[in-house]
Amino acid sequence: MSTGSGAASAPAPTTHDSQTAPDTPRKSSMFSSLKIRNYRLFFIGQVVSNTGTWMQRIAQDWLVLSLTGSSAAVGITTALQFLPMLLFGLYGGVLVDRLPKRPTLLVTQASMAVTGLALAALTLTGHVQVWHVYLAAFAVGLATVVDNPARQSFVSEMVGPQQLQNAVSLNSANFQSARLIGPAVAGVMITGVGTGWAFLFNGLSFVAPIAGLLLMRARELHVVERAPRGKGQLREGLRYVAGRPDLIWPIVLVGFIGTFGFNFPVWLSAYANGVFHAGAGAYSFFNTLMAVGSLVGALLAARRGTARLRVLIAAAAAFGTLEIVAALAPSYWLFALLMTPIGIFGLTVNVTANTAVQMATDPAMRGRVMALFMMVFMGGTPLGAPLVGWITDAYGPRIGFALGGVVSAAAAVTVGLVLARVGGLRLSVGWNHGHPHVRFVPHKRCEELATAA
Repeated sequence: MSTGSGAASAPAPTTHDSQTAPDTPRKSSMFSSLKIRNYRLFFIGQVVSNTGTWMQRIAQDWLVLSLTGSSAAVGITTALQFLPMLLFGLYGGVLVDRLPKRPTLLVTQASMAVTGLALAALTLTGHVQVWHVYLAAFAVGLATVVDNPARQSFVSEMVGPQQLQNAVSLNSANFQSARLIGPAVAGVMITGVGTGWAFLFNGLSFVAPIAGLLLMRARELHVVERAPRGKGQLREGLRYVAGRPDLIWPIVLVGFIGTFGFNFPVWLSAYANGVFHAGAGAYSFFNTLMAVGSLVGALLAARRGTARLRVLIAAAAAFGTLEIVAALAPSYWLFALLMTPIGIFGLTVNVTANTAVQMATDPAMRGRVMALFMMVFMGGTPLGAPLVGWITDAYGPRIGFALGGVVSAAAAVTVGLVLARVGGLRLSVGWNHGHPHVRFVPHKRCEELATAA
Protein backbone atom coordinates (compact mmCIF):
# COMPACT_ATOMS: atom_id res chain seq x y z
CA MET A 1 0.00 0.00 0.00
CA SER A 2 1.43 3.33 -1.01
CA THR A 3 1.72 5.66 1.94
CA GLY A 4 2.82 8.87 0.26
CA SER A 5 5.31 11.24 1.75
CA GLY A 6 3.23 14.24 2.71
CA ALA A 7 0.72 16.82 1.71
CA ALA A 8 2.60 18.10 -1.28
CA SER A 9 2.79 14.72 -2.97
CA ALA A 10 -0.98 14.25 -3.40
CA PRO A 11 -2.32 15.78 -6.61
CA ALA A 12 -5.66 17.50 -6.28
CA PRO A 13 -8.27 15.67 -8.32
CA THR A 14 -10.82 17.59 -10.32
CA THR A 15 -14.04 18.60 -8.62
CA HIS A 16 -16.16 17.58 -11.61
CA ASP A 17 -19.14 15.89 -9.96
CA SER A 18 -18.95 12.78 -12.07
CA GLN A 19 -15.34 12.19 -11.17
CA THR A 20 -14.59 9.64 -8.47
CA ALA A 21 -11.89 9.81 -5.86
CA PRO A 22 -8.54 8.20 -6.65
CA ASP A 23 -8.38 4.42 -6.31
CA THR A 24 -12.16 4.19 -5.88
CA PRO A 25 -13.16 0.65 -6.80
CA ARG A 26 -16.00 -0.08 -9.14
CA LYS A 27 -19.01 -2.15 -8.10
CA SER A 28 -18.11 -5.26 -6.13
CA SER A 29 -19.77 -7.76 -3.83
CA MET A 30 -21.74 -6.04 -1.09
CA PHE A 31 -19.79 -7.89 1.64
CA SER A 32 -16.44 -8.39 -0.12
CA SER A 33 -14.30 -6.81 2.62
CA LEU A 34 -15.62 -9.33 5.17
CA LYS A 35 -13.48 -11.98 3.44
CA ILE A 36 -10.50 -10.37 5.20
CA ARG A 37 -10.02 -12.02 8.61
CA ASN A 38 -8.79 -8.97 10.53
CA TYR A 39 -11.65 -6.81 9.28
CA ARG A 40 -14.15 -9.58 10.03
CA LEU A 41 -12.97 -9.67 13.68
CA PHE A 42 -13.21 -5.89 13.86
CA PHE A 43 -16.69 -5.92 12.29
CA ILE A 44 -18.11 -8.53 14.70
CA GLY A 45 -16.71 -6.70 17.72
CA GLN A 46 -18.21 -3.43 16.54
CA VAL A 47 -21.67 -5.01 16.07
CA VAL A 48 -21.80 -5.87 19.78
CA SER A 49 -20.22 -2.63 20.99
CA ASN A 50 -22.33 -0.40 18.75
CA THR A 51 -25.49 -2.09 20.01
CA GLY A 52 -24.46 -1.22 23.56
CA THR A 53 -23.60 2.33 22.51
CA TRP A 54 -27.06 2.89 21.05
CA MET A 55 -28.69 1.41 24.13
CA GLN A 56 -26.75 3.85 26.29
CA ARG A 57 -27.63 6.80 24.04
CA ILE A 58 -31.36 6.10 24.34
CA ALA A 59 -31.13 5.44 28.08
CA GLN A 60 -28.96 8.51 28.65
CA ASP A 61 -31.32 10.87 26.82
CA TRP A 62 -34.40 9.46 28.52
CA LEU A 63 -32.76 9.54 31.96
CA VAL A 64 -31.87 13.22 31.56
CA LEU A 65 -35.37 14.05 30.35
CA SER A 66 -36.83 12.13 33.32
CA LEU A 67 -34.55 13.90 35.82
CA THR A 68 -35.05 17.42 34.45
CA GLY A 69 -38.12 17.49 32.18
CA SER A 70 -36.13 19.72 29.83
CA SER A 71 -35.25 19.30 26.13
CA ALA A 72 -32.50 21.87 26.68
CA ALA A 73 -30.93 19.53 29.27
CA VAL A 74 -30.93 16.72 26.68
CA GLY A 75 -29.23 19.15 24.29
CA ILE A 76 -26.61 20.00 26.94
CA THR A 77 -25.88 16.28 27.44
CA THR A 78 -25.40 15.81 23.71
CA ALA A 79 -23.27 18.95 23.55
CA LEU A 80 -20.99 17.77 26.37
CA GLN A 81 -20.45 14.44 24.62
CA PHE A 82 -19.28 16.19 21.46
CA LEU A 83 -17.56 19.22 23.02
CA PRO A 84 -14.16 17.47 23.34
CA MET A 85 -14.23 16.78 19.60
CA LEU A 86 -14.74 20.48 18.94
CA LEU A 87 -11.96 21.50 21.35
CA PHE A 88 -9.36 18.79 20.79
CA GLY A 89 -10.39 16.95 17.61
CA LEU A 90 -7.50 18.19 15.47
CA TYR A 91 -4.95 17.30 18.14
CA GLY A 92 -6.49 13.83 18.28
CA GLY A 93 -5.81 13.50 14.55
CA VAL A 94 -2.17 14.49 15.02
CA LEU A 95 -1.81 11.81 17.73
CA VAL A 96 -3.47 9.18 15.55
CA ASP A 97 -1.07 9.87 12.66
CA ARG A 98 1.84 9.32 15.09
CA LEU A 99 0.58 6.31 17.07
CA PRO A 100 0.03 2.64 16.11
CA LYS A 101 -3.71 2.28 15.58
CA ARG A 102 -4.44 -1.10 17.20
CA PRO A 103 -2.91 -0.38 20.65
CA THR A 104 -4.50 3.06 20.58
CA LEU A 105 -7.94 1.53 20.00
CA LEU A 106 -7.43 -0.93 22.85
CA VAL A 107 -6.92 1.99 25.24
CA THR A 108 -9.86 4.08 23.99
CA GLN A 109 -12.29 1.16 23.95
CA ALA A 110 -11.32 0.15 27.49
CA SER A 111 -11.79 3.70 28.76
CA MET A 112 -15.31 3.90 27.29
CA ALA A 113 -16.16 0.55 28.92
CA VAL A 114 -15.17 1.93 32.33
CA THR A 115 -17.39 4.99 31.80
CA GLY A 116 -20.42 2.84 30.96
CA LEU A 117 -19.90 0.61 34.00
CA ALA A 118 -19.53 3.61 36.32
CA LEU A 119 -22.79 5.15 35.07
CA ALA A 120 -24.51 1.77 35.46
CA ALA A 121 -23.36 1.51 39.10
CA LEU A 122 -24.63 5.00 39.93
CA THR A 123 -28.01 4.40 38.27
CA LEU A 124 -28.64 0.91 39.66
CA THR A 125 -27.82 2.03 43.21
CA GLY A 126 -30.20 5.00 42.93
CA HIS A 127 -27.50 7.65 43.39
CA VAL A 128 -27.46 9.05 39.85
CA GLN A 129 -27.85 12.80 39.38
CA VAL A 130 -27.96 14.79 36.17
CA TRP A 131 -24.39 16.05 36.65
CA HIS A 132 -23.19 12.43 36.72
CA VAL A 133 -24.70 11.93 33.26
CA TYR A 134 -23.10 15.17 32.07
CA LEU A 135 -19.70 14.01 33.37
CA ALA A 136 -20.04 10.57 31.77
CA ALA A 137 -21.02 12.12 28.43
CA PHE A 138 -17.97 14.39 28.55
CA ALA A 139 -15.67 11.46 29.44
CA VAL A 140 -16.94 9.44 26.48
CA GLY A 141 -16.35 12.49 24.30
CA LEU A 142 -12.73 12.72 25.44
CA ALA A 143 -12.10 9.09 24.47
CA THR A 144 -13.85 9.67 21.12
CA VAL A 145 -11.36 12.44 20.23
CA VAL A 146 -8.76 9.73 19.61
CA ASP A 147 -11.01 6.70 19.05
CA ASN A 148 -12.91 8.11 16.07
CA PRO A 149 -10.01 9.07 13.78
CA ALA A 150 -8.13 5.94 14.89
CA ARG A 151 -11.02 3.68 13.85
CA GLN A 152 -11.51 5.58 10.59
CA SER A 153 -7.82 5.32 9.70
CA PHE A 154 -7.42 1.72 10.89
CA VAL A 155 -9.94 0.50 8.31
CA SER A 156 -7.47 1.13 5.48
CA GLU A 157 -4.77 -0.81 7.36
CA MET A 158 -7.07 -3.81 7.69
CA VAL A 159 -8.45 -3.97 4.14
CA GLY A 160 -6.12 -1.99 1.86
CA PRO A 161 -7.10 0.61 -0.75
CA GLN A 162 -9.10 -1.64 -3.06
CA GLN A 163 -11.63 -2.61 -0.37
CA LEU A 164 -11.75 0.73 1.45
CA GLN A 165 -15.00 1.97 -0.15
CA ASN A 166 -16.75 -1.29 0.69
CA ALA A 167 -15.39 -1.44 4.25
CA VAL A 168 -16.36 2.17 5.04
CA SER A 169 -19.90 1.48 3.83
CA LEU A 170 -20.11 -1.77 5.81
CA ASN A 171 -18.90 0.08 8.91
CA SER A 172 -21.88 2.38 8.50
CA ALA A 173 -24.18 -0.61 7.92
CA ASN A 174 -22.74 -2.13 11.09
CA PHE A 175 -23.41 1.02 13.08
CA GLN A 176 -26.94 1.32 11.69
CA SER A 177 -27.71 -2.36 12.32
CA ALA A 178 -26.81 -1.75 15.95
CA ARG A 179 -28.94 1.39 15.85
CA LEU A 180 -31.79 -0.82 14.68
CA ILE A 181 -31.39 -3.28 17.56
CA GLY A 182 -30.12 -1.02 20.36
CA PRO A 183 -33.05 1.44 20.66
CA ALA A 184 -35.61 -1.38 20.49
CA VAL A 185 -33.87 -3.33 23.26
CA ALA A 186 -33.28 -0.14 25.25
CA GLY A 187 -36.98 0.79 25.04
CA VAL A 188 -38.00 -2.61 26.43
CA MET A 189 -35.28 -2.48 29.07
CA ILE A 190 -36.07 1.07 30.24
CA THR A 191 -39.79 0.38 30.63
CA GLY A 192 -39.19 -3.10 32.12
CA VAL A 193 -36.21 -2.88 34.49
CA GLY A 194 -34.82 0.68 34.21
CA THR A 195 -32.06 2.66 32.49
CA GLY A 196 -29.21 1.28 34.64
CA TRP A 197 -29.27 -2.12 32.94
CA ALA A 198 -28.82 -0.49 29.52
CA PHE A 199 -25.71 1.27 30.85
CA LEU A 200 -24.43 -2.05 32.24
CA PHE A 201 -24.89 -3.81 28.89
CA ASN A 202 -22.98 -1.05 27.15
CA GLY A 203 -20.04 -1.29 29.56
CA LEU A 204 -19.80 -5.07 29.11
CA SER A 205 -20.24 -4.86 25.32
CA PHE A 206 -16.72 -3.46 24.89
CA VAL A 207 -15.31 -6.92 25.67
CA ALA A 208 -16.15 -7.90 22.06
CA PRO A 209 -14.12 -5.23 20.17
CA ILE A 210 -11.22 -5.53 22.62
CA ALA A 211 -11.11 -9.31 22.05
CA GLY A 212 -11.30 -8.77 18.27
CA LEU A 213 -8.35 -6.37 18.32
CA LEU A 214 -6.28 -8.80 20.41
CA LEU A 215 -7.02 -11.71 18.04
CA MET A 216 -5.92 -9.87 14.87
CA ARG A 217 -2.85 -10.99 12.93
CA ALA A 218 -0.44 -8.07 12.82
CA ARG A 219 1.42 -9.49 9.81
CA GLU A 220 -1.74 -9.24 7.69
CA LEU A 221 -2.20 -5.51 8.30
CA HIS A 222 -1.31 -3.08 5.51
CA VAL A 223 1.62 -1.06 6.78
CA VAL A 224 1.09 2.70 6.75
CA GLU A 225 4.00 5.00 7.46
CA ARG A 226 3.32 6.90 10.68
CA ALA A 227 4.01 10.61 10.80
CA PRO A 228 7.14 11.41 12.86
CA ARG A 229 6.84 13.74 15.82
CA GLY A 230 7.46 17.29 14.66
CA LYS A 231 6.33 20.88 14.79
CA GLY A 232 3.63 22.33 12.58
CA GLN A 233 1.79 19.06 11.84
CA LEU A 234 -1.56 20.52 12.80
CA ARG A 235 -1.06 23.52 10.49
CA GLU A 236 0.18 21.17 7.76
CA GLY A 237 -3.10 19.23 7.94
CA LEU A 238 -5.19 22.40 7.77
CA ARG A 239 -3.20 23.74 4.79
CA TYR A 240 -3.60 20.40 3.04
CA VAL A 241 -7.40 20.52 3.34
CA ALA A 242 -7.64 24.25 2.57
CA GLY A 243 -5.92 23.70 -0.78
CA ARG A 244 -8.31 20.93 -1.84
CA PRO A 245 -11.85 21.99 -2.85
CA ASP A 246 -12.81 18.30 -3.16
CA LEU A 247 -12.05 17.93 0.57
CA ILE A 248 -13.02 21.23 2.13
CA TRP A 249 -16.52 21.65 0.67
CA PRO A 250 -17.84 18.19 1.63
CA ILE A 251 -16.46 18.88 5.12
CA VAL A 252 -18.22 22.27 5.23
CA LEU A 253 -21.49 20.63 4.17
CA VAL A 254 -21.39 17.89 6.81
CA GLY A 255 -20.47 20.57 9.35
CA PHE A 256 -23.74 22.44 8.76
CA ILE A 257 -25.78 19.23 8.68
CA GLY A 258 -24.08 17.81 11.78
CA THR A 259 -24.56 21.04 13.72
CA PHE A 260 -28.18 21.79 12.80
CA GLY A 261 -29.67 18.72 11.10
CA PHE A 262 -28.63 15.79 13.30
CA ASN A 263 -30.07 16.84 16.68
CA PHE A 264 -32.41 13.86 16.83
CA PRO A 265 -31.99 13.19 20.59
CA VAL A 266 -33.50 16.63 21.21
CA TRP A 267 -36.27 16.45 18.62
CA LEU A 268 -37.40 12.84 18.88
CA SER A 269 -37.54 12.84 22.68
CA ALA A 270 -39.56 16.09 22.53
CA TYR A 271 -41.95 14.66 19.92
CA ALA A 272 -42.41 11.41 21.88
CA ASN A 273 -42.93 13.21 25.18
CA GLY A 274 -44.49 16.57 24.31
CA VAL A 275 -46.24 16.27 20.93
CA PHE A 276 -47.59 12.70 20.81
CA HIS A 277 -47.45 11.96 24.59
CA ALA A 278 -46.35 8.39 23.87
CA GLY A 279 -43.39 7.86 26.26
CA ALA A 280 -40.03 6.10 25.97
CA GLY A 281 -41.42 3.35 23.73
CA ALA A 282 -42.25 5.90 21.03
CA TYR A 283 -38.79 7.48 21.33
CA SER A 284 -37.09 4.14 20.76
CA PHE A 285 -39.58 3.36 17.95
CA PHE A 286 -38.71 6.59 16.12
CA ASN A 287 -35.00 5.78 16.44
CA THR A 288 -35.59 2.23 15.23
CA LEU A 289 -37.44 3.38 12.11
CA MET A 290 -34.69 5.88 11.36
CA ALA A 291 -32.17 3.08 11.79
CA VAL A 292 -34.04 0.94 9.24
CA GLY A 293 -33.59 3.71 6.69
CA SER A 294 -29.98 4.25 7.67
CA LEU A 295 -29.23 0.54 7.27
CA VAL A 296 -30.80 0.56 3.79
CA GLY A 297 -28.73 3.63 2.90
CA ALA A 298 -25.54 1.97 4.15
CA LEU A 299 -26.13 -1.23 2.17
CA LEU A 300 -26.87 0.75 -0.98
CA ALA A 301 -23.61 2.64 -0.42
CA ALA A 302 -21.76 -0.67 -0.04
CA ARG A 303 -22.97 -1.71 -3.49
CA ARG A 304 -22.18 1.65 -5.05
CA GLY A 305 -18.66 1.70 -6.46
CA THR A 306 -18.20 5.47 -6.48
CA ALA A 307 -18.40 8.41 -4.09
CA ARG A 308 -19.87 11.14 -6.30
CA LEU A 309 -20.22 14.70 -5.12
CA ARG A 310 -23.57 15.07 -6.88
CA VAL A 311 -24.91 12.15 -4.82
CA LEU A 312 -23.74 13.94 -1.68
CA ILE A 313 -25.44 17.22 -2.64
CA ALA A 314 -28.70 15.57 -3.72
CA ALA A 315 -28.88 13.43 -0.57
CA ALA A 316 -28.22 16.46 1.66
CA ALA A 317 -30.96 18.47 -0.05
CA ALA A 318 -33.44 15.58 0.25
CA PHE A 319 -32.48 15.09 3.92
CA GLY A 320 -33.21 18.72 4.78
CA THR A 321 -36.45 18.77 2.81
CA LEU A 322 -37.74 15.62 4.53
CA GLU A 323 -36.97 17.09 7.94
CA ILE A 324 -39.16 20.09 7.10
CA VAL A 325 -41.97 17.78 5.95
CA ALA A 326 -41.66 15.63 9.10
CA ALA A 327 -41.75 18.72 11.32
CA LEU A 328 -45.17 19.57 9.86
CA ALA A 329 -46.54 16.00 9.98
CA PRO A 330 -49.96 16.12 11.71
CA SER A 331 -50.13 12.51 12.95
CA TYR A 332 -47.98 10.09 14.93
CA TRP A 333 -47.84 7.46 12.18
CA LEU A 334 -46.99 9.86 9.37
CA PHE A 335 -44.18 11.34 11.48
CA ALA A 336 -42.92 7.83 12.31
CA LEU A 337 -42.96 6.68 8.67
CA LEU A 338 -40.93 9.72 7.58
CA MET A 339 -38.10 8.64 9.90
CA THR A 340 -37.13 5.88 7.43
CA PRO A 341 -36.39 8.05 4.36
CA ILE A 342 -34.72 10.62 6.65
CA GLY A 343 -32.46 7.79 7.81
CA ILE A 344 -31.71 6.73 4.22
CA PHE A 345 -30.64 10.19 3.06
CA GLY A 346 -28.88 11.14 6.31
CA LEU A 347 -26.73 8.01 6.12
CA THR A 348 -26.07 8.58 2.39
CA VAL A 349 -24.71 12.04 3.23
CA ASN A 350 -22.46 10.63 5.95
CA VAL A 351 -21.07 7.66 3.99
CA THR A 352 -20.61 9.53 0.71
CA ALA A 353 -18.77 12.43 2.35
CA ASN A 354 -16.69 10.10 4.53
CA THR A 355 -15.68 7.88 1.63
CA ALA A 356 -14.95 10.74 -0.77
CA VAL A 357 -12.73 12.45 1.81
CA GLN A 358 -10.86 9.25 2.80
CA MET A 359 -10.25 8.12 -0.77
CA ALA A 360 -8.95 11.54 -1.84
CA THR A 361 -6.56 11.91 1.12
CA ASP A 362 -2.89 10.95 1.24
CA PRO A 363 -2.58 8.05 3.77
CA ALA A 364 0.07 9.93 5.76
CA MET A 365 -2.44 12.75 6.29
CA ARG A 366 -5.53 10.61 6.81
CA GLY A 367 -5.61 10.79 10.61
CA ARG A 368 -5.55 14.58 10.60
CA VAL A 369 -8.03 14.94 7.75
CA MET A 370 -10.49 12.45 9.27
CA ALA A 371 -10.10 14.15 12.65
CA LEU A 372 -11.08 17.43 10.99
CA PHE A 373 -13.99 15.68 9.27
CA MET A 374 -15.26 14.21 12.55
CA MET A 375 -14.56 17.41 14.46
CA VAL A 376 -16.70 19.40 12.04
CA PHE A 377 -19.42 16.75 11.75
CA MET A 378 -19.67 15.92 15.46
CA GLY A 379 -17.97 18.91 17.04
CA GLY A 380 -20.63 21.29 15.81
CA THR A 381 -23.13 19.56 18.11
CA PRO A 382 -22.01 21.48 21.24
CA LEU A 383 -22.98 24.64 19.37
CA GLY A 384 -26.13 23.35 17.68
CA ALA A 385 -27.67 21.06 20.31
CA PRO A 386 -28.18 23.63 23.11
CA LEU A 387 -29.45 26.19 20.60
CA VAL A 388 -31.84 23.70 19.03
CA GLY A 389 -32.88 22.52 22.51
CA TRP A 390 -33.65 26.10 23.57
CA ILE A 391 -35.65 26.77 20.38
CA THR A 392 -37.53 23.49 20.91
CA ASP A 393 -38.39 24.44 24.50
CA ALA A 394 -39.30 28.04 23.63
CA TYR A 395 -41.18 27.62 20.33
CA GLY A 396 -42.05 23.93 20.25
CA PRO A 397 -40.60 20.78 18.66
CA ARG A 398 -42.06 21.52 15.22
CA ILE A 399 -40.22 24.84 14.90
CA GLY A 400 -36.95 23.33 16.15
CA PHE A 401 -37.13 20.37 13.74
CA ALA A 402 -38.13 22.55 10.76
CA LEU A 403 -35.24 24.93 11.43
CA GLY A 404 -32.76 22.05 11.25
CA GLY A 405 -34.21 21.00 7.91
CA VAL A 406 -34.10 24.51 6.47
CA VAL A 407 -30.42 24.96 7.40
CA SER A 408 -29.49 21.52 5.99
CA ALA A 409 -31.28 22.08 2.67
CA ALA A 410 -29.85 25.60 2.29
CA ALA A 411 -26.32 24.32 3.00
CA ALA A 412 -26.74 21.58 0.35
CA VAL A 413 -27.86 24.05 -2.32
CA THR A 414 -25.10 26.55 -1.45
CA VAL A 415 -22.28 24.00 -1.42
CA GLY A 416 -23.62 22.44 -4.62
CA LEU A 417 -23.49 25.79 -6.40
CA VAL A 418 -19.98 26.49 -5.07
CA LEU A 419 -18.68 23.09 -6.25
CA ALA A 420 -20.33 23.63 -9.62
CA ARG A 421 -18.60 27.00 -9.97
CA VAL A 422 -15.23 25.61 -8.88
CA GLY A 423 -15.58 22.70 -11.30
CA GLY A 424 -16.70 24.87 -14.22
CA LEU A 425 -20.18 23.33 -14.24
CA ARG A 426 -23.68 24.68 -14.78
CA LEU A 427 -27.12 23.40 -13.79
CA SER A 428 -29.03 21.67 -16.60
CA VAL A 429 -32.79 21.10 -16.22
CA GLY A 430 -34.75 19.18 -18.83
CA TRP A 431 -36.88 16.15 -19.59
CA ASN A 432 -35.69 12.62 -20.28
CA HIS A 433 -38.24 10.00 -21.40
CA GLY A 434 -41.05 12.00 -19.84
CA HIS A 435 -39.29 12.56 -16.50
CA PRO A 436 -37.60 15.69 -15.12
CA HIS A 437 -33.82 15.51 -15.39
CA VAL A 438 -31.58 17.74 -13.23
CA ARG A 439 -27.79 17.55 -13.39
CA PHE A 440 -24.57 19.55 -13.54
CA VAL A 441 -22.85 19.74 -16.94
CA PRO A 442 -19.72 21.60 -18.13
CA HIS A 443 -20.10 25.21 -19.24
CA LYS A 444 -20.02 25.59 -23.03
CA ARG A 445 -16.93 27.77 -22.75
CA CYS A 446 -15.14 25.04 -20.78
CA GLU A 447 -16.14 22.47 -23.42
CA GLU A 448 -14.82 24.74 -26.20
CA LEU A 449 -11.51 25.24 -24.38
CA ALA A 450 -11.18 21.50 -23.83
CA THR A 451 -11.87 20.85 -27.52
CA ALA A 452 -9.37 23.49 -28.62
CA ALA A 453 -6.73 21.96 -26.34
